Amino acid sequence: MRPTPNLLHRYANPGQFLRLAHALLPWLSSGAILFLIVGVIWGLFIAPADWQQGDTVRIMYVHVPMAWLASSCYLGLAVCGVLSLVWRHPLADLAAIEIGPVGACAAALCLITGSLWGEPMWGTWWVWDARLTSMLVLFFLYLGHIALIRAFDEPARGQRAAAILALAGVIDLPIIKFSVQWWNTLHQPDSITLTGAPTMSMMMLWPLLICTIGFTLGVAAVIFTRLSAAIHESRARQLLARSRLDRRDSQVA
Repeated sequence: MRPTPNLLHRYANPGQFLRLAHALLPWLSSGAILFLIVGVIWGLFIAPADWQQGDTVRIMYVHVPMAWLASSCYLGLAVCGVLSLVWRHPLADLAAIEIGPVGACAAALCLITGSLWGEPMWGTWWVWDARLTSMLVLFFLYLGHIALIRAFDEPARGQRAAAILALAGVIDLPIIKFSVQWWNTLHQPDSITLTGAPTMSMMMLWPLLICTIGFTLGVAAVIFTRLSAAIHESRARQLLARSRLDRRDSQVA
């Protein structure tokens, strides 16, 4: 096993990670609930409607955070892939197993809310637009990762194959991000960029940012909970296997 950086090595121990998760989960959960209550109420009932899209624009308070989380979770899968392939981090593969379904749900919600938003704006539920198509590819990458990591009787083979897929699929993330700049698409350009001022009203921007923070904290809480449960399940299986082995040895003796 190759040495890992100090921070990664510290939390490679499942017990240390469980202590960290136990300390963070109440803050993540309560923060998610608080931010989502404020953001959803502000976005749905207080923020103004768009002058052109009307109240349909309120879909963005779910659609935009889901798009952000779909890309972020896949980036997390890629990081887990690096930690698994390069440093053999004990929790990296387990984290990848738990992140995959959460990211797939975020990508699915992004596509669904995008279709609900697109039908009244474009007159159709779906077009093979560059942004939509690249997000659909991301959703299929999630499904492939979920299937591949569980496809082998020997878990290590599936985990290695899934890690390679996660790293190869990272190329889709910049395509999703810059597709509206590289091609002429139906999807509107990004309203928030690092190089310019937002193109939306601040009364719409603030609830969008609050909802994004709330959903991000919620997804982090879900992933921490799933990973903690997976560690406990792995420990239970090891104890059960050890008990069966001890029982077998006692019967032989």
